Amino acid sequence: MHYQTTPSWGCYMATTAALEDPVERIERLAAENAVVIFSISTCCMCHAIKRLFCGMGVNPTVHELDEDPRGGEMEKALMTLLGTSSAVPVVFIGGKLVGAMDRVMASHISGTLVPLLKDAGALWL
Repeated sequence: MHYQTTPSWGCYMATTAALEDPVERIERLAAENAVVIFSISTCCMCHAIKRLFCGMGVNPTVHELDEDPRGGEMEKALMTLLGTSSAVPVVFIGGKLVGAMDRVMASHISGTLVPLLKDAGALWL
């Protein structure tokens, strides 16, 4: 018996993702969920920001750049978007760039973080 092999949808998606511009990929991933964090698994500041959101009852989607084959390209693109030399952690809420740790903490302290989370549908209380 002979089976003809054709590319699966997953294979097509992987090929498409491989051709995608890093900034476009970041924007697409950031828009897929209410809260998206771009992180590096060994980064202590990334761990702290993830704990902050989880402690607030938010379940962020986390993209670990060191575990992604194109993570290096995405990290460079994030540095360009932020205009800094440090790319992580970077937080998007409701598909919009909030920023790095300093911006997130400033929003939290000033009381503007919770309304952003509510507007994005990430927090109901």
